[in-house]
Amino acid sequence: MAEVIRMPLLSDTMTEGKILSWNKKVGDKVKADDVLADVETDKATMEVNGYVDGTLLYIGVPAGEAAKINQIIAIVGKEGEDFSSLLDNEKGAAITAAESNIETTQPQTETAQTQKITLPAGAKEIRMPLLSDTMTEGKIVAWNKKLGDFVKSDDVLADVETDKATMEVVGYEEGTLLYIGVEAGSAAQINEIIAIVGKAGTDVSAYVAAEKSGSNVTAVVANDAVVKAAVAMDTAQPTTSADENNSNGRIKASPLAKKLAADKGIDISNVSGSGDGGRVTKKDIDNYVPAVSSTKIASGIPAFTATGQEGHTDIPLTQMRKTIARRLGESKFVAPHFYLTMAINMDNAINVRAQLNELSPVKISFNDFVIKAVALSLRQHPNVNSSWMGDFIRQNHHIHIGSAVATPEGLIVPVIRFADQKTLSQIAGEAKELYGKAKDKKLQPQEFSGNTFTISNLGMMDIEEFTAIINPPDSAILAVGSIKETVVKKGDSFGVNNIMKLTLSCDHRTVDGAVGAAFLQTLKKYLENPVNMLL
Repeated sequence: MAEVIRMPLLSDTMTEGKILSWNKKVGDKVKADDVLADVETDKATMEVNGYVDGTLLYIGVPAGEAAKINQIIAIVGKEGEDFSSLLDNEKGAAITAAESNIETTQPQTETAQTQKITLPAGAKEIRMPLLSDTMTEGKIVAWNKKLGDFVKSDDVLADVETDKATMEVVGYEEGTLLYIGVEAGSAAQINEIIAIVGKAGTDVSAYVAAEKSGSNVTAVVANDAVVKAAVAMDTAQPTTSADENNSNGRIKASPLAKKLAADKGIDISNVSGSGDGGRVTKKDIDNYVPAVSSTKIASGIPAFTATGQEGHTDIPLTQMRKTIARRLGESKFVAPHFYLTMAINMDNAINVRAQLNELSPVKISFNDFVIKAVALSLRQHPNVNSSWMGDFIRQNHHIHIGSAVATPEGLIVPVIRFADQKTLSQIAGEAKELYGKAKDKKLQPQEFSGNTFTISNLGMMDIEEFTAIINPPDSAILAVGSIKETVVKKGDSFGVNNIMKLTLSCDHRTVDGAVGAAFLQTLKKYLENPVNMLL
């Protein structure tokens, strides 16, 4: 059955996206993870995936033109399939030259001509938005409104957990909440209807029943209003929550604050709220410092008495952890990995870093040195700056370095774009800002996507060396260990060098052993003589 591909929400302020180029043409076979088009938003240029397999039957927006959020931009289905009914109810859809050239099949069957149920006048759908480039579904953590509540266009309707972070979804529609399609604790696929708002008393049961039964599948209704979502922070003027507390002694807190407190093991009853009426917000959780315990230590050692019984806790998978498992599992068992390790003498880098930090407006770390050296090395070894695309290899002309950051929910990779063109101070400042956003769950999609090479550094945790799994779509990842004083023979005596070990994981489909080794040799020259990076 044919599937529509709509313009996704790629930034919190985006209202439309401009199609810069189509990477597929009508009639091409496409896979679920294929990049269909490059889209320019108000924040960045991003890649749009269709998340379905089949033949590209229709392109609704030519390259160079813009599409509103949720507007149909393409249709994918079986070769020769009649998709005309999918466009019948799309209000304001422009008939493009591409559509007029598509040959249609036989007239609609009697079943397809059946009258479709549409939404009553004034009612508006709210669908699950695309909140990250790798998101396929979002879990409703909590609804902040209940059926019958009046909602404003800027009200936060629900807290949604994606594979990257927990975000607040704004429906951008005003009216009474008539229908909730996904209960708290359950997940919804991208573009699935999660709510309907409209005039109080409006009956939407027939439309909902038709949607659930599948009889309305060809009548995807595009409302006049654009379905959008925004990533919003808790503020001193909070939105009204359905389970918000009153004067009966229950703790007042936003659903997002409650989840963060649970994740961090904080007893929310000990947190002072800065919001309206003492309501605890995300900011309060982030700034909470526990009081020092006044428990006295007993002078004697009491006999041990076990309390409780053996047990365990089953921890539900977060969307981020699901995505990490899926993507890295695919990488490890699909991409043939091989590993190259090299020892680097960091004596000169230590001295140069100390001198630079006396002048730099921001502190430069050893990881910043590695980012800069890797970026310059990729210039000389473009085969390493590539991606395996199935039936061809994509060699990237730009150099975007991903630097992995560990968060309580899992690994996320902020991206330093055009790292080869930036100074060490610029890299240090940008990296510090991105790492802070990652830990606070404030990264925007354009800040954790588009990497062409990734660095994973565990040196600050005293790990001497390790191997890392390649981060798709990269062809390689560099594992960075700690700097250790090592005794070495110097002439007739012995001395000490500061040694750091690097291990390069390579995808053998794109990077051969000699290519990877040559890349490490160049990287070694930059790190052992860092003045070369400043020329």
